Amino acid sequence: MALPTGTRLGPYEIVAPIGAGGMGEVYRARDTRLDRTVAVKVLPPHLTANPEIRAAFRARFEREARAVSSLNHPNICILHDIGEQDGVDYLVMEYLEGETLAARLANGPLPAEEALRYAIQIADALGQAHRQGVFHRDLKPGNVMLTKTGSKLLDFGLAKLQAPVGATVLGDSALPTEGALTQLGTILGTFQYMAPEQLEGKKTDGRADIFSFGAVLFEMATGRRAFAGTSHASLIASILSAQPPPVSSVQPLSPPALDRIVQRCLAKDPEDRWQTALDLAAELKWIAGSSLTSVAPSLAPSQPAPSPPRPLAQSRLPWALAATATLAALLFAGLYFRRPPAEVRAVKLTMLPPEKATFGAITVSPDGRRLAFVASEAGKSQLWIRSLDSLSAQPLPGTEGASYPFWSPDSRFIGFFAQGKLKKIEASGGPPQTLCDAVNGRGGSWNRDGVIVFSPGQASGLLRVQAAGGEARPVTTLDSSRHEASHRWPHFLPDGRHYLVYVSSSTNEHRGIHLAALASKDRRRLVGDPSNGAYARPGSGPGHLLFVRDGSLMAQPFDAGKLVLGGEPFPVAERIGYDPAFAWGAFSVSDTGVLVYDPSGSSSSDQLAWFDRQGKRLGTVGAPGVHVQPWLSPDEKVLAVERIDVQGATTFDIWLHELSRDISSRFTFDSQNDLLPVWSPDGSRIAFASNRDGAYNLYLKSSSGAGKEELLQKSANWQLPTDFSRDGRFLAYMEQDSKTNFDLWVLPGPGGAPGDRKPMLVLQTPFNESWAQFSPGPEGRPRWIAYHSDESKREEVYVMSFGGQPGAGPGGKWQISNNGGSFPKWRRDGKELFYLAADKKMMAVEVQSGPDGQFQAGSPRPLFETRISSPLVRYTVTGDGQRFLVPTPTGEARSTPATVVLNWTAAGKR
Repeated sequence: MALPTGTRLGPYEIVAPIGAGGMGEVYRARDTRLDRTVAVKVLPPHLTANPEIRAAFRARFEREARAVSSLNHPNICILHDIGEQDGVDYLVMEYLEGETLAARLANGPLPAEEALRYAIQIADALGQAHRQGVFHRDLKPGNVMLTKTGSKLLDFGLAKLQAPVGATVLGDSALPTEGALTQLGTILGTFQYMAPEQLEGKKTDGRADIFSFGAVLFEMATGRRAFAGTSHASLIASILSAQPPPVSSVQPLSPPALDRIVQRCLAKDPEDRWQTALDLAAELKWIAGSSLTSVAPSLAPSQPAPSPPRPLAQSRLPWALAATATLAALLFAGLYFRRPPAEVRAVKLTMLPPEKATFGAITVSPDGRRLAFVASEAGKSQLWIRSLDSLSAQPLPGTEGASYPFWSPDSRFIGFFAQGKLKKIEASGGPPQTLCDAVNGRGGSWNRDGVIVFSPGQASGLLRVQAAGGEARPVTTLDSSRHEASHRWPHFLPDGRHYLVYVSSSTNEHRGIHLAALASKDRRRLVGDPSNGAYARPGSGPGHLLFVRDGSLMAQPFDAGKLVLGGEPFPVAERIGYDPAFAWGAFSVSDTGVLVYDPSGSSSSDQLAWFDRQGKRLGTVGAPGVHVQPWLSPDEKVLAVERIDVQGATTFDIWLHELSRDISSRFTFDSQNDLLPVWSPDGSRIAFASNRDGAYNLYLKSSSGAGKEELLQKSANWQLPTDFSRDGRFLAYMEQDSKTNFDLWVLPGPGGAPGDRKPMLVLQTPFNESWAQFSPGPEGRPRWIAYHSDESKREEVYVMSFGGQPGAGPGGKWQISNNGGSFPKWRRDGKELFYLAADKKMMAVEVQSGPDGQFQAGSPRPLFETRISSPLVRYTVTGDGQRFLVPTPTGEARSTPATVVLNWTAAGKR
């Protein structure tokens, strides 16, 4: 019997259907008297068709409804009204927004803290109801609604209503409770969660609800049902005779005391169970108080009702018995705890990437059941998903180009970056949804209020956006006084307000993992290591801050309630994959204590390889390593390259490689980073950037290695060199400004006297302008500058005219790329321009000057696909434009498995 919109049942106007089940249909409705939204349940005809049954049903129903409506508890759905209209019996209840516990458990077990919180609320609600003589009789996940304010019990007390003798036995249904008149010999409720006495048709009381509660608690903690069977008969047999495994055997990091709670709830004999739900709630609160960071005020233990006075003789006997029991318990405990405690060990598993692919970023879901990871093959990356109880992984279509995935707190969605956007996708599949722009995402985190904090790219603070999408707004801004270059890798703490963030700075005293809050601009540094950070609190143990130090994964005790570190860091795993260019370690940890890490990560070595214009590999240069910025000398005999030792080092140096002899030698030796080598046009000098004296500044050194480095210019802002003009008159560089991001500048006469070096601003906008490259011109004088900018919300390559005079300002401007592009390079004769497309294809564009001297460019055309793995990695090209030297990932990482660790705290060497 479907009710159309607008139907009136008394003062209630039907708005829309919500669902249907054995007890009838449920509708969202409007209370026209109080102008509020309510839920209306229309009772099914089979309970009211017979006049005699209907009379008995309604008499008992009204009596029970009065009892349920008298229950005033924040975790019980309120029954507002009952009524009858034109032969239609209906209930009016509180309208709740959220999802049922059954729907939530379809995605796996709840984190321990969340499971305990809901369990306490349910037990409190049962306790108050039982004291008023109202029993549920059909407690199951489908009758628990999870809302923003906590859990709510549905259909409370209705299962007491029985049909006459001969009522049909109910099946294992997830539908709302069916009612019947209470009577011995009748089976009521849902098989999966029934107490043995219910199945046997015996007299029941509140202890039957406690059995059902134990089954629900087991499922919340493990994601599995307590009892299973292939038929009703085998299911009943399991409930009557079998005992589910301890929770800790399924979830090793669950609070140990939870095993005893569940075991006692599921005792076959009601006398062996908790006798009252209030005692059960008090025990759960004790566990929560000892194993969780904090318990909400609403979860404070209830005060027991005072007992009536008893005669003196009666009052002494319990005390004597209690004293005897206490002595026996102490004796037993003394003998028991003399035994050495069982050793807790970590369990390690390995997982290979998909065939012919390499692992990228990998992350474990908060519930510890699934892994999301990026896998790359032939330079193409895609998001994959794998359940830990499965032997295979599945790709998620529509996630091509994905990077740095992160999970929603309920483990249902995955956020990721692709095509210059922040996106999300359901872990079960489906089309991805674009949330906002993120040119080159550097990590994100998602809290329980639906707020995502993320880094949109290099040289940026953090932004926030709603999980449903919309406008992204700033959360943090870079502090130039602290030489901050970027904020990245946010990670929310359990309260959803505070978060960890890595702050990149050229000064050691400001670089590291910081603690911040959504509602504050203040930040406090926790550790100074260049790494992403994560918080983990497995089971009932203390919380820890995890980070990478010198190639090892470290854990340090951290109190997420007081927001302070305690104790000393200890190693959890060695040889963690680490990308020094991004200060990112390849590890992730779940709320349930599952740790996953990739020993190769993004730091897997690459090989400098030569390619022709068709992408044919022609040869290699040097040994594998981590190479970022290769640059050929003008005579193409020596290669300068920014390089790092992948075995635990965290700083870059510049190396020179003689191509004819295949010999490498170190060019810079400072303990800080030396980056971006740029050859002078005569090959006698190399300009580079270094943070050896605070912010990155410009230095110059003889290419022979003789003599000391010369500081060209010092600034509080970052300055990074990008190119020399062919006539040697200008050095182009980009400078970071806290208000305008990266801007383009030139330094005249870097070979002349310091007094002649007055910087010239070339281009300044609110966007990032980077990688300026001078065009070859008559007598080496540059006429154009190629660069890339994110002014269109993604990086594109542009060309602008260059006057070479102070105050000349920008002239004409032309966009070169049409679907994303970066790192332009000119051919020696200036008639062709190369760049990397967003999909890492090497692109070429023919250019020339028109009859009127204006710049003219042809259409971009792809040359070949590169396998460049990082957005910071660049390439170099020979002067004739025929050969390209590209850092290319080696095949070594293909066979490197990821490691999954259960009970990871036992792996630490304290």
